[in-house]
Amino acid sequence: MSPTFSDKSVLALAWMMFLVPALGVPSLLMLQDTLKSAVAAFGILFAALMLVWPGGQRRPGWLWHGMLWVPISLMAYAFGSMVWSHTFLAGVEGIRWFLLSLLLWVGLTTLNLQTAPKVIWGMHGGLVVASLWTVLQFWWDFKLFPQGPQPASSFVNRNFFAEYAVTVLPFSVWVLVTARRARWLPWVAASVAINVLALLMTGTRSALIALFLLIPVLLLVLTRYRTHWAFETWNRSNRIVVAFIMVMVIGGGGSIPSGNAQVQREGGGQTALERSIIRTASIAQRAEYTTGSISIRTTMWMATARMMLAQPWTGVGAGAWEVQVPRYQRVDSVLENDYYAHNELLQLLSEYGVVVGGLGLAFFFAYLLQAAAITWHLKESQNPEAPLRAVALCSLLALLIVSNAGFPWHLAACGCMLSLNMALLGSSDRRLRPQDTPTMHQYNPPEGQGHLARAVLVGCLCLALYITWQAQQAEKYLTQAIQLALKFGLAEQSGDPAAATFKAQALDSVRAGIAINPHYRRLTAEVAEPFAARGDWKNATWILESVASSRPNVPVIWKAIAAGYAHQGDHQRAEKAFQEVQRLRPDSFSTVVLRTSLLTLAGRTEQAAGLLHQQLSANAFDFELVQTAYAIGYKTQNWELAERSLEALIRTWPEQAADGYFRLGKLYTETPLQNPQKAIQAFKSGLAQVPDAQRQSYIEQVPNPLRSQM
Repeated sequence: MSPTFSDKSVLALAWMMFLVPALGVPSLLMLQDTLKSAVAAFGILFAALMLVWPGGQRRPGWLWHGMLWVPISLMAYAFGSMVWSHTFLAGVEGIRWFLLSLLLWVGLTTLNLQTAPKVIWGMHGGLVVASLWTVLQFWWDFKLFPQGPQPASSFVNRNFFAEYAVTVLPFSVWVLVTARRARWLPWVAASVAINVLALLMTGTRSALIALFLLIPVLLLVLTRYRTHWAFETWNRSNRIVVAFIMVMVIGGGGSIPSGNAQVQREGGGQTALERSIIRTASIAQRAEYTTGSISIRTTMWMATARMMLAQPWTGVGAGAWEVQVPRYQRVDSVLENDYYAHNELLQLLSEYGVVVGGLGLAFFFAYLLQAAAITWHLKESQNPEAPLRAVALCSLLALLIVSNAGFPWHLAACGCMLSLNMALLGSSDRRLRPQDTPTMHQYNPPEGQGHLARAVLVGCLCLALYITWQAQQAEKYLTQAIQLALKFGLAEQSGDPAAATFKAQALDSVRAGIAINPHYRRLTAEVAEPFAARGDWKNATWILESVASSRPNVPVIWKAIAAGYAHQGDHQRAEKAFQEVQRLRPDSFSTVVLRTSLLTLAGRTEQAAGLLHQQLSANAFDFELVQTAYAIGYKTQNWELAERSLEALIRTWPEQAADGYFRLGKLYTETPLQNPQKAIQAFKSGLAQVPDAQRQSYIEQVPNPLRSQM
């Protein structure tokens, strides 16, 4: 029998799940997740098109399942929030939920006990290739793909790869325990072991915790449904070979030291096994909750909780978390450059509100509990549905665990896994209950609906092609602008005449990128930094203003804009930018610092000094404010202000006392505050704070007339 278009849909899904993790961009001119999102989008749309093509299915009709209402409701809300929230980000969210809804529907209609293995092999094969990239990066510092935290495979960030790997791992185990041909067993066992080894190499703690929790759950699944697994038919030699390969690859390979310089510098373990143990154990360290990454995530979660309480029913709008979160962060927070809450459930509730997001999550978890109960009570000796359902639930368990410390649903690979797992469970529901119900039924669409579906999908494919091209062009221009701006800064610093050329090219590139997409906040802001560092405030300011027009609640952007205008002498615009900072951080010491800096640049030094005196008298200051007070006092020859700031520094930060006393001594020696007695006392007090090994160096820096008295 010739293959139908529905068979091609399954093959499209299988190839998609292979290519998404396996492929990466070998340059900085396109973001890794942009490529993966494009591959996923084209794979989903092509699979759906094959399904609705004339004569495109062997099974009777299209399947509707009640779980489809969850992503469809989130999609509708996202597109609706384009009207009142951040239009661009809400539109991106709407497209994301549309594709995940479409993937869920295609999976519901096409996946069964005969077709699902093809997609599972695609998942496993893609993860094997991605894991090989990781192994090469960990052992030999393989540099094909540009990366941040390494080893990250083709995912730019090792956390992204680890979250995906642990989600697919239950299906890799499924591939192994269902393998029947003895000659393939060593290769399959090695591939599964490589996936585990690569996961250990990342040291990603949420994924490692998920792995450790999965192990007993998977053992329970393998035991409970053992009559359905092929390993029950393996002979003794086959089992010994599989066990030996697993131990050698994971244990032996896991004991080989890393050759990656970045991994070596981190000090979190030099081998995969050591790294996984040390990184997981670090969760118990107190520093993680005060200055480490867990403290950073906790700060974001608390800000997200405040956001939820402020707008509990409607949320802030789909995708608008990063736009609104600065308004809910602590006064002293410097985390405005985060783009996700690093907790999918909290972010969903904060963006979609209790009505849409809360009910959607409630329905989702209720369904998972029901699916788990149904799976558990299936008689393993009679029903072949149970093993596949159990593995899908294990995959979802891993995904939910890592979703509490990351944003895997927003990434193409894990988003596809979410929909496919739900599709495997939903299609199994239909086979367990063939009769139609209000929440689950099959239907044969009229010919007109088929024509409409095909036309819509062809249009979506064309739109996906256009969006992908535009995204790639915008990222290319902005990345080139960053590189050229850095070259401009270095060339101008060294007096290279090519600086003017680099500057012109950088500005042309950033203009082209912003014209295509003015919402690439991270990339666009990076272009401004080299210009500001070289004192080109005019160009730095207009670039940052394009960022502020898209992200109007980020104080650090407005601070830079205010400073830029002040340095240009445009104090009226600087004041307007400062008002935005005041709106966002009215009680922050950094706002006072900015105010005094702007007043000084405007020539209103007495007003700036008065404000600083007021802060010092009220004992309301931080380290930055005290340093600013000293700098302004010294620059404007307001010696009283400089003296008070140093006294506050010594009193509040004892670890800075040596430097504070030395500067105070210089103040009493070289300024109108001259007082030899106070100066020698300050120098002696500073000397008492200096380590023994540095005492002679300290004495040699004391001015000549007083050095003999030290």
